[in-house]
Formats: sequence, structure tokens, C-alpha cells
Amino acid sequence: MAWHSPAWMVSSLDRGKSILGGPQILALLPAMTLAAYWLGGETALLITALLLPVIWVAVGGRLAGFDVRAHILRKGAVSPELFRLTTDEVRQSATASGKSCAVMVVEIDEFSTLRDRYEPEATDRVLNAISDRIMSVLRDTDTVSRIGDCRYGVCLTPVLHMDLESSIQLSGRIQQAIEEPLAVDGTSIYVTASVGFCLVARAPGGTGQDWTNAAIAALHEAQKRGHGSIRAYSAELQSRMKKRANLRDEVAGALEGGQVQPWFQPQISTDTGKVTGFEALARWIHTHRGAISTADFLPAIEEAGLLERLAEVMTYNTLTAIKAWDSAGVHVPQVGVNFSGLELANPRLIDKVQWELDRFDLTPDRLTIEILETVVTDMADDTIVRNIRALSELGCRIDLDDFGTGHASIAALRRFGVNRIKIARSFVLKADRDPEQQRMISAILTMAERLGLETLAEGVETVGEHALLAQLGCDHVQGYGIARPMPFEKTLDWIRTHEAKLQEAPPLPGRRHS
Repeated sequence: MAWHSPAWMVSSLDRGKSILGGPQILALLPAMTLAAYWLGGETALLITALLLPVIWVAVGGRLAGFDVRAHILRKGAVSPELFRLTTDEVRQSATASGKSCAVMVVEIDEFSTLRDRYEPEATDRVLNAISDRIMSVLRDTDTVSRIGDCRYGVCLTPVLHMDLESSIQLSGRIQQAIEEPLAVDGTSIYVTASVGFCLVARAPGGTGQDWTNAAIAALHEAQKRGHGSIRAYSAELQSRMKKRANLRDEVAGALEGGQVQPWFQPQISTDTGKVTGFEALARWIHTHRGAISTADFLPAIEEAGLLERLAEVMTYNTLTAIKAWDSAGVHVPQVGVNFSGLELANPRLIDKVQWELDRFDLTPDRLTIEILETVVTDMADDTIVRNIRALSELGCRIDLDDFGTGHASIAALRRFGVNRIKIARSFVLKADRDPEQQRMISAILTMAERLGLETLAEGVETVGEHALLAQLGCDHVQGYGIARPMPFEKTLDWIRTHEAKLQEAPPLPGRRHS
């Protein structure tokens, strides 16, 4: 009597064909379900609620052309269509009986890497093996379906007691089963998975699909925390999702209405202390909420498909700022604008950048293109490769952002014409008190010097960190210890104040060169 016993199910369906062949049986489903509960208790209710629709569909009826036989897959896994039907029925039965259950959504981390590395047949074997491993942890009455390329849905049979802790424990057991080594083409591979789940008592909406969508939302929150994370759906998460949806609805108008603007964070030389540039960081100046940071509204930008438009707005406003600094007699050598992989994949990117530079009569070296190290290391798009190289050949400076987090090769640094590497904050944090951090930074700086690359340390927050980086030979620093991002209107006063302080301040400890 299990979803994991398709042969038994089909046999039973055949025996019931003469009884339940007519569509009129669906009209009697609520009454039959209640009758089962009165006569046989909760067990009878659950069996009736789960099996009657399936039996009717299989033995003679058709529900919008749905044939259950075609939707029972290998070793008991079911199709996404049957999974949706199951979640509907389980949610109804759990609500009627007062029992607890959950829908879980499991997704393999970095599946794209696996897919790129192996042939489709090998990848399918891995995915099937993972499905088997998930089912090995569950009960026979639980339902599993592959609902995406590397995503699995799990619908748990209602029980008397299922709470947050037990769901987390089950999620962990599923992860442990998946993480066991898998043999592919004579080698062992290791994968991890993230899990989002939603208890039926917390499920929004009224359908099984709403329930599953809530688990998917929890999965997305888990993935933000890193590989192998687990997250439960909650009212607080629902509130954040609603807020993000509202932002998504507003963001297009904000981009076109001038509410999204660059705020500028200074970069200074460790030798002279002078301003050597700025990084342009997007801020949404909301009419009611004030300044909204990129981390808060960038997901809304992505969901709205407006990343390229954001880059256009940021580039235009940055070049406007450079011209304004020039007019005020303040020389800012360069300003960095962040470009995502999606923006770099635009075949027209070089023409767009060249047109903007010509419009403002600025040389390309005034514009720095900031690229995450992960874009370079994970790159599979030839257009991205060509665009980065072309931007460098045009004369734009290329900054490799968050260096140390994406394992960029020396060959990649040379191939893409990188001018400067930006050392990630994780290496800078408390480096003045951590010898291991110091050794890591020294190694990065030595490599950069040998390759003829400039260096900039991000996230410098203390005088001690600043002094250490100057001593080790890092060329530039940026962070709250220098200045927080500020709107253009405040930059001129900040620059003048900073230059005045340079006349009074003692020099930092001398740089150490190899």
C-alpha cells in the first residue's frame, strides 16, 4: 500500500476498474473521505484520500488527460504531475485529521559543474542514484519526485507528531545519504545538497502547489547561506518574500525615475594616502524607506530581469560624476563599476561602453570594470571571454573582485588582461592579529608583484589592518576604516577634508618590498 510499490498499485487499479470507471466518483470523494474517517478512523481517511483519485484516474477515468500509469516512474519515484496531485491530497487529509507532515525540496549544489564535467548519461546515473538515496531514508508511504534538473520534491505522509526539529533531523539524514561518494566513470565524486521544507501547519495558500512553492522559497533562503544548508519556511520568511515582491514591482520605475544611484567609496594609496579612485556601489533612494543597499534590492533587480539596465544606469551616472569631479578641479583617476556575468554576456557590451565614453569625452582608463573572481573561474560563455578581453584592449581597467574566493588561475589573470586584484575581506579581517592571515596576504601580494598586477585590499576597517597592509606592500586600500560609501554630493567635501588631514597625519609604517 505504498507509492514505492507501483506494480501493486497498478494491479489494484485493474481490479477496481469496473467499480470506479466513471467520472461521477469524483463528486462523491468528499463524502467518501468523511465516511472513511467515521468508520475507520484516521488511517482509513488517509488511505481513501490518497488512493481514490489515483484509482479513478488509472482505471478508466481521465482527469484532463492524466493517466497515472504513465506517471509512476523508476523504483517508486513519481512524475511532477503526480507529485502535485499527491501534495493536494496529503494537505487535505492532514488538515482534516489534525496530523502533521511536511513537503521538502532538495537541490544538488553546483550541479552545473557536474553537468559540464560529465556526459549526459553519467549525469543521469548520478541523479537516479541520488533519487534512490533519498528514498532509502524515507518511509515507503512517502512520495518522491524529481521536479527539476537537480531538484527533488518529497511529500511526507502525515503522522501524529512532526515538528521543526524532527524535520531538520530528517533533512540532515537526506543530506548525509546524498553526500556518500558516488562512482562515475571509474572515479568517486562528492556532492552536497541544500534543503528547504515547509510544515503543513505553516503552508500558505490552499493548494499542494502553494505548499511546494513555500518549500522552494525556503530552499532559496538555504542556498543563500552556502552549500549544504537547511531552511524552514516561516511567517517571517513569507514577510520577507512579500517585501521582495513589492520591491520587484517597484524597481523598474525606480531605475527609470532616477531613484537608483551610485554611492562612491574611496580607494586610497598606502604609499601617499591620496585618493586613487572610487568604487561605485548601487543604492536605491526609496521615496519612503530611504537608502536601500544593493544586497537588499539586487535580488529584486535580478528577478525583474533588469541587471543589464542597472549596469547602464550605473555606468552613465558614474561617468557623469567623473566629469563633475573634473569640472571641480578634483582629479579622480578611476572609478570602478561592477559588471555581472549576465551583463558581460551581452554581445553589444563593447559598443555600449565605447559609446558612453565617447558621449562624455573620457578616456577608457577612467572606467574600471569590476568582475567577480567567480565569473572568471566558472565561465563557460565564449561571449564573456571575448568581452572581458575586448574591454581590456579598449583601455578600460579590469579589477578582479573578491580575489581568493574563486580560485582563479594565473593563466586566467593573464588571459583576461586583469590590471588589479582586490583581496577579499575574509583575508583582511583581523589580519594585524593573525599570523596565518598575514602569510596568506603576503603570498597573494608576492604573486601579484611577480605578475605585474596592482593590489587593493577590501573591507579595511581598522588602523591596524591599514598599517599592516601598507607594510606588506599592498598598493591600495578600501573600506569603512577609510570611508563609507557616500552620494556624489558629499564626495567633494570628503576629498578636501581627507587631503587636509594628509598634511597633518604622520606617515604609516614603511612598506615592505620583496
